[in-house]
Amino acid sequence: MERSSTYQTRQGEQILDYLASLGGAHVTAQGIAGHFEGQKPPVGKTTVYRHLEKLVESGLVRRYVLEGASACYQYVENGTGCGNHFHLKCEGCGELIHLDCDVLDGVALHVRRAHRFTINPLRTVFYGLCGTCRKKTAGEKQQRRIT
Repeated sequence: MERSSTYQTRQGEQILDYLASLGGAHVTAQGIAGHFEGQKPPVGKTTVYRHLEKLVESGLVRRYVLEGASACYQYVENGTGCGNHFHLKCEGCGELIHLDCDVLDGVALHVRRAHRFTINPLRTVFYGLCGTCRKKTAGEKQQRRIT
């Protein structure tokens, strides 16, 4: 998608350029505002939120709203990106992980064919613990047994 005239302000361009520089990684509005703290010209939280709304409406950015967490945003280059796969959300550290998995593609196909229901991958997130948090939790349990 081409950048429209909606983003001709310097701050709007800075926000879009920053999101594009993340290479598809997810970031919260707070994280974006934090990136611009102390820079000139300043980009405040209100400006970040206002431009994020416009970017989402234009299709340049996707918003993911997750249970118990702030929304996160992802730059979508040329309309591509996270549209066709699921995500994992770590309940320990909060990381949102892309899940490209042929097995789950089969599950989505089964659900569509057998149950006449289409799963929306943009709104489908599996919650659990990432490997790092799982190890940390296992280590804490082991420590409690020792003491």
